[in-house]
Amino acid sequence: YAVSGGLHGVGVSVVNALSKRVAVEVCRDGYRWTQNYSLGVPDAALAKNEATDTAGTTVTFWADGDIFETTDYSFETLSRRFQEMAFLNKGLTISLTDEREAAKQTVGADTAGTEDDDLARHVTYHYEGGISDFVRHLNSRKGEPVHPSVIDIGAEDKERMLSVEIAMQWNTQYSEGVYSFANTIHTHEGGTHEEGFRAALTGLVNRYARDKKLLREKDDNLAGEDIREGLTAIISVKLGEPQFEGQTKTKLGNTEAKTFVQKIVHEHLTDWLDRNPVEAADIIRKSIQAATARVAA
Repeated sequence: YAVSGGLHGVGVSVVNALSKRVAVEVCRDGYRWTQNYSLGVPDAALAKNEATDTAGTTVTFWADGDIFETTDYSFETLSRRFQEMAFLNKGLTISLTDEREAAKQTVGADTAGTEDDDLARHVTYHYEGGISDFVRHLNSRKGEPVHPSVIDIGAEDKERMLSVEIAMQWNTQYSEGVYSFANTIHTHEGGTHEEGFRAALTGLVNRYARDKKLLREKDDNLAGEDIREGLTAIISVKLGEPQFEGQTKTKLGNTEAKTFVQKIVHEHLTDWLDRNPVEAADIIRKSIQAATARVAA
């Protein structure tokens, strides 16, 4: 619980305000506790129920149809987000079950006589490789990899409550796929963590290419866009005090994230390139080809 995607601590309060009913069950301190709400108001005081040695929280809500035009949930939208969260939290298991009758009819169209519970649409996500598995998943649809292994970088500064995980792999395609997250929130517009990554990557690859004579003295430096061509990368930072630009949280503003990511990428990627010279040369050649094609165009 050291880091959170929330800023104001109002998530469940907002859900309650926008629901016709909410039921909360919490197992902690040796007991099961429950409380129900109707239109945002508690039906009764918090109830202390039977003793239990389990722990966990269940929140059930029914969206208010007088507020929303539709209260129909998209299984695909939820499934994509839960899979993303499972990738970003290594070892976490997330299950999604659609028990709506329409979903059961779709799933069970060819399974007459099956118990209703068996027909519910269900997915479970669990990734021991975390964001490395995320990169493999994304690259599985993007052609051949330029190098076989996924580059995996990670570091934590406990004192500053700051950590970063980065996984990356180049493929033979021409598009760039760099995806950044802060406290598991997808920062679509990037931000300081992504700036730090791009700056470190561009400087480091150029320096390595010159040191290994893969770029000649008279050659121009490789542009960032050339280096990132065909790159699939996940940048995931966790911060104790995230500063997002705007309420939609699509861009990270923490200045310390840029310097931290830049430092970690420089240290760890330098080491990886030195230890994997064959794969490193393949990556540099891919970048040089991209630069040559850009200049020719």
